[in-house]
Amino acid sequence: MAYDLITMGRLGVDLYPLQAGVPLAQVTAFGKFLGGSAANVAVAAARLGRRTALISRTGDDPFGEYLHQALGEFGVDDRWVTPVPALPTPVTFCEIFPPDDFPLYFYRHPKAPDLEIHAHDLDLDAVRAARVFWVTGTGLSEEPSRTATLAALAHRAGAGPTVFDLDWRPMFWHGGPDAARPFYAEALRHATVAVGNLDEVEVATGVREPHAAARALLDAGVRLAVVKQGPKGVLAVSADGESAEVPPLPVEVLNGLGAGDAFGGSLCHGLLAGRDLETVVRHANAAGAIVASRLECSSAMPTAAEVEAALGAGAVR
Repeated sequence: MAYDLITMGRLGVDLYPLQAGVPLAQVTAFGKFLGGSAANVAVAAARLGRRTALISRTGDDPFGEYLHQALGEFGVDDRWVTPVPALPTPVTFCEIFPPDDFPLYFYRHPKAPDLEIHAHDLDLDAVRAARVFWVTGTGLSEEPSRTATLAALAHRAGAGPTVFDLDWRPMFWHGGPDAARPFYAEALRHATVAVGNLDEVEVATGVREPHAAARALLDAGVRLAVVKQGPKGVLAVSADGESAEVPPLPVEVLNGLGAGDAFGGSLCHGLLAGRDLETVVRHANAAGAIVASRLECSSAMPTAAEVEAALGAGAVR
């Protein structure tokens, strides 16, 4: 049976301070969580009842074992998560200064295992059969992951919704936006949906104004452009002329990290359900707001009932 969603890309361990508003140098206690955007999106969709799987890699170490265990507990199939014996499982630390300052410190040296995904190891039949397929910009930052990501996208041609999460992380690229833009352009030619914030759409298109950026993404080849505008909400525009601009759901932010991944998982859920564009975006916004109100990311992903409750209340409480 085909998966509802297969995601491909970043996977690691997130270590979050258990003390908000304290500089990392002074933090004495941390919580350990599954992390990485592709993994979190798969978890978010699984929480909403979808059958999901992840394509990624870990180190052959205790942190890698933990990630396999966590994926299983969240209901995400890990059959395509394989070890790279020579590389450590990545660890990411963050600092928490609500409402809007959450610095990240990535430990992905000498190289992250999730960038060692090879095209010849992909189950391309499963990728094509998935009802939705999700890839990220980070997967384009280095070989062999770059070739594998583009090969998977090309194999999806005409097979259904294919989401490109622009996921711009400048620390992962050599040469800045100019180096990334040609690979982003190639990915956009194969994808049907593009998702990104204002910084990310500017990297992909050279345009920052939301409506112009959405149009540029559509011109690049996708059928749906989703532009996240921070406190101004989310703009979504389809190639068929449908559009929706939805304000954010009021929330007291505890940790803004992971909200975008919750948004992504809910976006996929809405596309699978065949909902109208405004409903898809409203539900995705609510899912993101719920995670922003919680400390953790993966284990904070909401259920469908929690999303409906937040929408009914008009805020996250």
